[in-house]
Amino acid sequence: MPGKKRNAKLDLTTLFGIILGFGAIVLGLVLEKGNIRDIAQYTAAIIVLGGTAGAVLVTNPRAAVKSALSQLKLVFREPSHDLAGTVDELVTYAAKARKTGIVSLEADAYSIEDPFFRKALDLAIDGTGVNELTSMMELDIEVAEHRADEAASVFESAGGYAPTIGILGAVLGLIQVMKDLGNIEQVGHGIAVAFVATVYGVGAANLFLLPAAGKIRSRAKADRRFKELVLLGVTCIMEGCNPRLLRNRLSSYVEQPVDSMPFEVESRAA
Repeated sequence: MPGKKRNAKLDLTTLFGIILGFGAIVLGLVLEKGNIRDIAQYTAAIIVLGGTAGAVLVTNPRAAVKSALSQLKLVFREPSHDLAGTVDELVTYAAKARKTGIVSLEADAYSIEDPFFRKALDLAIDGTGVNELTSMMELDIEVAEHRADEAASVFESAGGYAPTIGILGAVLGLIQVMKDLGNIEQVGHGIAVAFVATVYGVGAANLFLLPAAGKIRSRAKADRRFKELVLLGVTCIMEGCNPRLLRNRLSSYVEQPVDSMPFEVESRAA
């Protein structure tokens, strides 16, 4: 089906990374003759998770927090766009438009599932100028990227607060230890338990929260790459570009890394 997305798959690298990170810490603890029960403290978890959540809510607008929660799935799901397949579709549309006119793509546009792709082609079919279409679709790209960056910033703020809240939990634990200085065994055990909150805070920040922010930004770059490919392809179709030339120009989007993408629509439309 034209413009069809691949079914999003579980990102095994994210899952493996989380398991590896936490597993290495637990393994290190066991090798040091520790016990998993030493770090299994629900009170520490309540302090760190609850305190971090509260700080995040104070720092970020409600809309940003909701956006971050909705985009959390991007951390665990691989991008669903098929760049190579999209290039093939655009080349097919270009050949058809050159033979029978761009209006003949109306039925194809209706069957496109991706909303950005469908909108761009609909505008082209409706006779929108290249400059105007480019401006409108670039705005859509910027808005989507801004939302992703806003969501990533929420996780970054959480990653910044979690270690500090963990230290706060450790201090609270030490306060309780100080009440029983007469029993040296209890003091030693209490100090060990107190620092579990610090482990939770630092671990949550560096093993999930900050990496999640980075993964969301990476997904946003991949989404921008797809949308820029579509926009360049549609504007080329509007200008009657040769299908073979179009394939050559779009192939760079498939082959190059996300951070080194060419974006020629603006210069072509000027």
